[in-house]
Amino acid sequence: MAGYNQQRKRKQYSKSGKTMNRIELLIFGAMTVYIAVIIVSYFQSESIMGYTIQLGSLSELKTYTGIALREEEIITSSQTGYINYYVREGERVSSRDTVYSIDESGKLAALLSSDDLSENEYSNEELAELRSEVIQYDRSFDSKSFQSVYDFKYDIEGAVVKLVNVSMYESIDTLNSSGLSQMVSLCSVGKSGYIVYSTDGYESLTPEDICAELFDQSDYERTRVNNNDLIEEASVVGKLVTDENWSLVIPIEEDKIEELEEAEYVQVKFIKTQETSWGKVTILRLEDGNYAQLSFTNSCKTFCTDRFVDIELVADDETGLKIPKSAIAEKEFFIIPAEYMTKGGENGNYGVSKEFFDENGQTVYQFVETTVYSSNDDEFYVDNTNLSVGDYICKPDSTDKMAISKSGTLIGVYNMNKGYADFKQITILAENDEYAIVSSNTQYGLTVYDRIVLNAESVNTDDFIYNN
Repeated sequence: MAGYNQQRKRKQYSKSGKTMNRIELLIFGAMTVYIAVIIVSYFQSESIMGYTIQLGSLSELKTYTGIALREEEIITSSQTGYINYYVREGERVSSRDTVYSIDESGKLAALLSSDDLSENEYSNEELAELRSEVIQYDRSFDSKSFQSVYDFKYDIEGAVVKLVNVSMYESIDTLNSSGLSQMVSLCSVGKSGYIVYSTDGYESLTPEDICAELFDQSDYERTRVNNNDLIEEASVVGKLVTDENWSLVIPIEEDKIEELEEAEYVQVKFIKTQETSWGKVTILRLEDGNYAQLSFTNSCKTFCTDRFVDIELVADDETGLKIPKSAIAEKEFFIIPAEYMTKGGENGNYGVSKEFFDENGQTVYQFVETTVYSSNDDEFYVDNTNLSVGDYICKPDSTDKMAISKSGTLIGVYNMNKGYADFKQITILAENDEYAIVSSNTQYGLTVYDRIVLNAESVNTDDFIYNN
């Protein structure tokens, strides 16, 4: 009998073991299928590109080339002879300063190169001026602009003129003893201003004369008289800039006009010096296009030898969260009056009291949690996943009810921090073609270093995200 019972138990254990093996096999098989489905879904799903939000601003780096307009008076020679300058170009002179000389004999150049003039030891400041010219040229050299080589030549020549010819001027006794004093005329210009030794035909240009053709620098020419050149009576020897006030005229885009007119003054960055100044804005609507005249009351000395000046307009850029415009989406939501919103449920989140009918046909109200994307004192923008148009909701602590009907749209991005596409509203402060600057730390919005979907069209709300 004992042997029979043991045999019976062995059969029961055997059946039980087989049953357990089948259950374990089913569980293992189900897990294998699930893992396989996940793997296949991963490889079949399009990888969602992410973008990490950073603080930033929008800067317009567009450079404008302006035509400089100034009060300029042409200087002409009163006689024929060889000219020599005594003031460096761009310096301010008074009405009585000797600016240049006219040598009727042509022997002054030989005297300047002889040892007859008194010795002159140049100061460290004077030598530093020459070094400064070389250093500035080296920093700004552009192989595509060969004209800058000539500009550098004239700048160095001007610095040398200031040193060498002034030495001769101070040694006037030597000039007299050489017998040349009667043949050399020392000339002033009769007015005060900045002296320039080149002319270009733009001296009498007015804002109303501006046209697109004038900005073509390929045809632009400057005429210059150099030291010891032979000139005739009434020849142009340079010009005098007589007013510190000057202006730049730049071509301007249509969409910039209103912004500049409202601003009245705009901050300008000069590319040549990397310095900034405020310019008063005047919009010129001329026959061939729109232009902005930027008027200045300083910096004339710096640019008195330049006709074309490169600038950037410095805007008061908005700073905030910088996001690509490809990440921005538009989404529709229900708009619920604030008095119908309440907090409830296990987590104490916002929701509404929605009308239902029980199995007996009786009206009951049940709390439905909703995601809030934006709100103000009067309205809430809520997710439409758990609600439908026509649903009735009840005002808390009241018998008043209303049917959901009002909807609106918000712009935002899809936050992917939690592994799914979570729509977040944004407020755009500024934008260009590629990026937008949005407010940070808003109630339902974004914060710096949040991870968002780079291409908003690639996902829908609550989509699971395989992110890169």
